[in-house]
Amino acid sequence: MNYDTLRSTIEHIWEDRSQLKTEDGKSAIRAVVAELDKGALRVAQPTDDGWQVNEWVKKAVVMYFPIQEMETIEVGPFEFHDKIPLKTDYKSQGVRVVPHAIARHGAFLEPGVIMMPSYVNIGAYVGSGTMVDTWATVGSCAQIGKHVHLSGGVGIGGVLEPLQATPTIIEDNCFIGSRSIVVEGVIVRKEAVLGANVVLTKSTRIIDVTGPEPITYRGEVPERSVVIPGSYTKEFPAGNYNVNCALIIGKRKESTDKKVSLNDALRDNEVAV
Repeated sequence: MNYDTLRSTIEHIWEDRSQLKTEDGKSAIRAVVAELDKGALRVAQPTDDGWQVNEWVKKAVVMYFPIQEMETIEVGPFEFHDKIPLKTDYKSQGVRVVPHAIARHGAFLEPGVIMMPSYVNIGAYVGSGTMVDTWATVGSCAQIGKHVHLSGGVGIGGVLEPLQATPTIIEDNCFIGSRSIVVEGVIVRKEAVLGANVVLTKSTRIIDVTGPEPITYRGEVPERSVVIPGSYTKEFPAGNYNVNCALIIGKRKESTDKKVSLNDALRDNEVAV
């Protein structure tokens, strides 16, 4: 498939929405989603200079919704009514899917992914060896690396618009503790550990308290950081109140044995997961 031609067609449809009613326009959009579904295209991809967002792919995802008709989807005794088909043929893809896990067509799961009863939305990419644990959700276009553990109830936010925005990204070998929430295009760098109930948005202060002076980050958790929920005092017209933040309290060891370094990080820093 010629992606340059496909990209040009998508950009043309984006500027002229009347093309959404044509069969050629619909075919081009569905072709992009099909390529996403099998991992040949990605909404964002790692490069030597950081993460590259493919805006035209996000445009195709946005335009996929209006061209789809509502349909009844029956799975045994269960019934759904939606525009997006469910992902299928997991066995041939080497993916373990426990009832009642659901992934939408247009999401890609590498071989070795395990989905407990959970949800993965369109445009998302989940790397091999990753566990999407019970009631965890992976939002639209989110990018999840290899050998990541998304613990029970974790919420990884989706980002479709603005189109140039980087989606929420969890890089390789991260551990995301129970009920943590990562949204608004925050990037959690390789091998980081988030304790239970950490909430990260673009505006959340992520404060490294391991040195003599605090160092504040926003929108990004540095590699191998061990992070727990915290708060700081902020002055308002009505008085002083505590505001949620995240605290970096240590570093995961550089180790070739990722499980050993994870266990050490959790034990040494007494992190609740």
